Amino acid sequence: MVASAATEGAQSVAIEQDLQALIDPKPLMGLGRDWTRWVGPLFSVLILGVAAFQLRGVNVEDLLALVPKSLLFWLTFVVYYSTTPVAEWIIFRRLWELPVGGLVALFRKLVSNNLLLGYSGEVYFYAWARARAKMVAAPFGAVKDVAVLSALTGNVVTLVMVLAAAPVFLSLHLPVSNRTMGISIAVMLGSSFAMMLFRRRLFSLPPRELWFVTAVHLVRIFVGIGLSALLWHLILPTVELGWWLLLATLSQLVSRLPLVPNKDVVFASIAFLLVGHDGEIATAVALVASLNLAANLLVGATLGLQGLVRQERAA
Repeated sequence: MVASAATEGAQSVAIEQDLQALIDPKPLMGLGRDWTRWVGPLFSVLILGVAAFQLRGVNVEDLLALVPKSLLFWLTFVVYYSTTPVAEWIIFRRLWELPVGGLVALFRKLVSNNLLLGYSGEVYFYAWARARAKMVAAPFGAVKDVAVLSALTGNVVTLVMVLAAAPVFLSLHLPVSNRTMGISIAVMLGSSFAMMLFRRRLFSLPPRELWFVTAVHLVRIFVGIGLSALLWHLILPTVELGWWLLLATLSQLVSRLPLVPNKDVVFASIAFLLVGHDGEIATAVALVASLNLAANLLVGATLGLQGLVRQERAA
């Protein structure tokens, strides 16, 4: 009986260790820091390559001709673009006492996610933190938790908005079927439920820190909605700010729904059916999206060159 209990206990511990290895892989943590030396230069080269390729299709003169000349617009855009890196700096400042210089790495993380592959920025930022072991002893758990909570918070906000905006969606004839919309909502519900179900094994940070991270993500999401609405309003002041806030909220909702193709078309249809001004609204939305792409290319090229120069000097 005692031997059987000991065997079951050992099997339970082994299963728990296997699950933990999937969430926080020890081989990755034990590779040493040599691999972190080439991750930074690699990302610099990749970002520079993508930036140079995409810059060919950006007509800077036409783009700037459409932009409002007011200082308020540009200040708002800079704050809007910086929202995610600044929010993450606040998070990692609390977790790691990250210095202000860490903002550069977080901007590179943002550009990597936007220009390269989704979550490639997390790989870069993890390597950056690993290379600074004196500052961050075990960064994997924190980077993982912040990324997972970002997705989870976005899903929860989107699901709440779906419920709130359900009457609007049902009354509009959108270019997306109810079946696709239902499956998308089910996917978000399922992934969010799985994260909550395995939260004790999934998350590494203490509960108090997890709540702090979640709160910062919530503020980031709503600040982003408000700033995008203000940008559109500054471009097209004939449409009241309240309508832009509604449209920015619906844009956040549409962008987060998986399995919905042509998200820009769906959002443009919502905007036209609610507000009108078909061509003007499309121009305002496209302009902000183009400026965001241009900012990614400019920041990516600048930081990519900076990273290569720094690596050359260190060699």
